[in-house]
Amino acid sequence: MSSKQPEHEIVLRGIGGSPGICIGKAYLVDKGGVDVVRKYRLAADKLEAEMNRFKEAVQKAKDELHNILADTPEELRDHARILESHLILLKDKMLYGRTIEIIEKEQVNADWALKKTVDRLRNMFESMSDPYLKARAVDIVHVSERIMDHLTGDERIDIGKIEKRVILVASDLTPAETSQIQLEWIMGFVTARGGRTSHTSIIARSLQIPAVLGIENATKIIHNDDIIIVDGTAGVVVVNPSEKTLLDASNKMSLYEARRARMARESRVVAETTDGVRLEVMGNIELPEEVVSVIDYGGDGIGLYRTEFQYLARKSFPSEDEMYEKYKDVVDVMPDKPVTIRTLDINGDKALAYTNGEYEANPALGLRAIRYCLRKPEVFKTQLRAIMRAAVYGNVRILVPMISCLEEIIATRQLLEEAAASLEKDGVEFNPDLPLGLMIEVPSTVIMADRFAREVDFFSIGTNDLIQYSMAIDRGNRLVAHLYSHLKPPVLKLLDMVCQAAHANHIPVYMCGEMASDPLCTPFLIGLGIRELSMNPGSIPVVKKIIRRLDSRQARAFKNMLLEQGSAEEVESMIRKEYGDMLDEIIDNGKEAGVI
Repeated sequence: MSSKQPEHEIVLRGIGGSPGICIGKAYLVDKGGVDVVRKYRLAADKLEAEMNRFKEAVQKAKDELHNILADTPEELRDHARILESHLILLKDKMLYGRTIEIIEKEQVNADWALKKTVDRLRNMFESMSDPYLKARAVDIVHVSERIMDHLTGDERIDIGKIEKRVILVASDLTPAETSQIQLEWIMGFVTARGGRTSHTSIIARSLQIPAVLGIENATKIIHNDDIIIVDGTAGVVVVNPSEKTLLDASNKMSLYEARRARMARESRVVAETTDGVRLEVMGNIELPEEVVSVIDYGGDGIGLYRTEFQYLARKSFPSEDEMYEKYKDVVDVMPDKPVTIRTLDINGDKALAYTNGEYEANPALGLRAIRYCLRKPEVFKTQLRAIMRAAVYGNVRILVPMISCLEEIIATRQLLEEAAASLEKDGVEFNPDLPLGLMIEVPSTVIMADRFAREVDFFSIGTNDLIQYSMAIDRGNRLVAHLYSHLKPPVLKLLDMVCQAAHANHIPVYMCGEMASDPLCTPFLIGLGIRELSMNPGSIPVVKKIIRRLDSRQARAFKNMLLEQGSAEEVESMIRKEYGDMLDEIIDNGKEAGVI
């Protein structure tokens, strides 16, 4: 007799992780994990072999993650750092070292030692109040499950090999599992754990597929091949829906898709204010494959191509040809539109495993970005050569991050000239006449903006770091994160100083930080005279629509009023009073269409 429950409609409520609706068959991908483990003691002469068994399992887990990183689909490369953090955890003393210690001291099997270590770490992190540290418990479980599979001989479910249209149902999905998703087969997710900020939720939104998370008994209530409806907008899953419920869901799905289609059509309309001032709204990308997303959302070019990913998750620096091919891939797709390639911004929050660099107590203020590149000129020139070669095929601009003094931009120009001379000597085709831009990220650059403007062709404001450095705020620190705001009056005044210096020296000023994608900030940015905004591709349609509803002359006058305010609360209050109804309407439409 089957243990499956009678087929009557069941409504489950969870957390809407990614908007949209899908209807299809459930596919369970659950497994036992680290909780299903037996303990047994070992003789002293067996301990070394047991420790080696554990080490081999860890090595296999590492190899597996490296392979997954290499094969990550284009839609998910932005989230590969999650997998890199899992690779780091595999070497963590609290996990790796403690497990070895338990095997040796307690003379127990590796499976049990790993379980004991993970239980302790999970309890420790889950008891913390800091959300970031609390979430690390999930990463520890994911990593340990991968090791455990190799210890026990269990085969992992290969999501990448699913070849039928299904909706995944699981207790949780690891970043490694979700990175293997094939969009032609996977329609959506349902998980028992996780929330809107979990990795699974973030990836579902990136893929634009519905997801409902946090349904505690999902894997017990839902069975393989059950027909289910996943409403990621409402955070509802319906199991064994009635004909009427299916019809209602189908109609709702059609309405949702129509809204998305309308938003996509509107996103292709130019972003021009009511008084005829045009803005270029561009996309930020990390990998060549993401350029498709920029085009789909109506982007006018690439305002920020972060090049760090090519240097990460590998054992050595990328070659010139490797970088050239990646850059050329983007330029080929956008031959007539700007492609702004930011030079290597490494260390700080991103580190290279193969450089054996010295430990830095405060890497955010240390050897990062242009400082790192000038310290390693041959590495820097290799990248500059690759950029100039790719620039033969389109409209390429070079953007240099973290410039803090005039000497750095002068040294950069010198290295550009040397790279060009070496290309000419080698007889390689290249474009030497690329616009050189400076990323405004530190207060010293703002103070010297008038002088810097005589040395470069454009400014691009990186608000993420500019706010952090000017306000002395680590936004990852929960004790001070509330002070981090785009609307802080000192930040607005810094931006005004930058724009005045740029306009006085007749060079354009762009913005590529998160502030560019914040609808509340759009009137102020237009008022500043910024004419190019770059952002996450999904934000492009909403920002373009807001621009088309604004008058630049009114925005300019309004900007001056905002600069007189004394707090972020006063600034926001003024914006909402002047533009609130219009902004709310466009933002709500964006949410309904799943682009916010």
